[in-house]
Amino acid sequence: MVIEDVFAVVAEGTRREILGSLRAGDKAVGELVDELEVSQPTVSKHLKVLRVAGLVSMRAQGQRRYYSLNPAPLREIELWLGSFDLPAKTPPEPELAAVAPRPSTVLATAVDPATDLAGQQAFGRTVGRAAERAADLFAQLPKLRRRRD
Repeated sequence: MVIEDVFAVVAEGTRREILGSLRAGDKAVGELVDELEVSQPTVSKHLKVLRVAGLVSMRAQGQRRYYSLNPAPLREIELWLGSFDLPAKTPPEPELAAVAPRPSTVLATAVDPATDLAGQQAFGRTVGRAAERAADLFAQLPKLRRRRD
């Protein structure tokens, strides 16, 4: 999975809500529908996108489908974001303030991301803000069309 693909997938708010909900553990589609208060077809559509991106996995138990979070693609983003670690005394540029991880976030996730729930939540918020910012930037790009000669 390419990092850009993961950013594109988590740029959508409902998908981020689903990922956040699955942090607590496996959930059936019906549980997600009730929790997020959206229609079943909407949840199913977003779960399919998340599954294709490798962010969730599904297991069938009778007629129910249970989904669980697969954090591996998010860890790739975490590593990429960590490469932008700025010195503590240098404030981030205003344009980067929304997406730059705060030093406390970087330290919290660097301790032990597998057991540090607060660090995972902070990381999720950082990724969400980065994805929203990336989506905004992509939306502002001009549409490039092929000219016919």
